[in-house]
Amino acid sequence: MARLKEFYKSKIILALMKKFDFKNIMQVPKIEKVVINVGAGEVRENSKAIDSIASDLAKITGQHAVPCLARRSISNFKIRESMKIGVKVTLRGDRMYEFIDRFFNLALPRVRDFRGISNKSFDGHGNYNIGVKEQLIFSEIDYDKIDRIRGMDINIVTTAKNDEHARELLSLFGAPFKAA
Repeated sequence: MARLKEFYKSKIILALMKKFDFKNIMQVPKIEKVVINVGAGEVRENSKAIDSIASDLAKITGQHAVPCLARRSISNFKIRESMKIGVKVTLRGDRMYEFIDRFFNLALPRVRDFRGISNKSFDGHGNYNIGVKEQLIFSEIDYDKIDRIRGMDINIVTTAKNDEHARELLSLFGAPFKAA
């Protein structure tokens, strides 16, 4: 795991310094964290859904999931304040690099009719957001043991100052962007 991190660091740092003509190694953008979020709309009817989602996320990421609580009550959605409405995991360090590698190289190619991920999902500050429609693209999830197919949001937070730097950083990590 540590070797994977060091390999990425050395190859990617040199490539980015050469392409964008950075003078200092501290100018080179890097990935800070990856946040995986799953919202649970069905928690009103099924209170055990949060546990199922949390166990799926723990299998995918290798890290314990944290429940997200509602900030205020919304009567139209039948949600009360401090009710569990979702689950999230924040990955940093070696687990983050391992997840990114598995996501780009193993999980995304398993998506039906996959042609690449969008170039337009950057937020203007170098962070990338992608939505996944089903958790079954991850090989850790057993199809027979899931109760419902759920999607998730994956946010990759970088230190890049703009989208061009972040796009190049992610493509060096193996992100399969669509051809322009």
